[in-house]
Amino acid sequence: MEYIWIFILAIIWDLTLGEPPVLLHPTVWFGKLIGFFDRHYKRRSPALDFAAGAFASLFVIAFAFALSRLPEFLPKWIGFALSVYFLKSSFAIKSLAQHVKNTIKEDIEEQRKYVSWIVSRDVSKLDRAHLNSAAIESLAENITDSVVAPLFYYLIFGLSGALVYRAVNTLDAMIGYKNERYLYFGRFAARFDDLLNFVPARITVLLFLPFNPRKVIEYWRKAKFKLNSDKPIAAMSAVLEVWLEKTGVYRFEGKEPTLEDIRKALKVYWIVVGEWIAFVFVSEIVKSFFVQ
Repeated sequence: MEYIWIFILAIIWDLTLGEPPVLLHPTVWFGKLIGFFDRHYKRRSPALDFAAGAFASLFVIAFAFALSRLPEFLPKWIGFALSVYFLKSSFAIKSLAQHVKNTIKEDIEEQRKYVSWIVSRDVSKLDRAHLNSAAIESLAENITDSVVAPLFYYLIFGLSGALVYRAVNTLDAMIGYKNERYLYFGRFAARFDDLLNFVPARITVLLFLPFNPRKVIEYWRKAKFKLNSDKPIAAMSAVLEVWLEKTGVYRFEGKEPTLEDIRKALKVYWIVVGEWIAFVFVSEIVKSFFVQ
């Protein structure tokens, strides 16, 4: 039952208090560690860069794993509280919704500023519709990264699964780019992140099925642009019946997205997240019977 209570309290923490202080956030620690390796390693050759990037990534992953085991060596209630804290740090439900809600601005320049905070693409020349699309895409994609995947790995591997996933996802966000600096140095992290997100991305799509099963499946089949990230975006496009597009990468057809569609996407988000929380909760209860 301990795993269930850790899960429940972590969810309550997220929905009421939000994110822990930046300096005390494990994700920030993971980022600083890989940043240290990134700054101090001078690129040499594809093979050496890949090896160095893999070593740095594995070091961060080992650190995340060690953190996850720390509560076991502390007095029971301190370890329990730390487990709640670490699990909460692995996912972000409330803050993701808030970041996307902030993009609902009538002033297009103000909207552009907030959208730039949640997407990696250059938003300086995006029109209103593409800004709306970018906000909705970010919300849909991050359902996997910020909610489904960390809790999926918690369900299977406990706290170690959740924290290791968060470390890998942070590595991908920081060095998993296909540019000159990170093409080889970040390749291990990027591929590991692809591997860990493969199942959760498809679970996320399944959570959209109750809205419009036929259309979600239709759009899912069209999502062949990316290995994982386009799957929940396709599902959100199908449910909202709007086009979602990252120019030159993917496009899912529909009507032009508006500010109101961002609001609708947030309503869909909360339902999908509710489904997943309920599933994990019930699964943990079933697990507890087998463990006993």
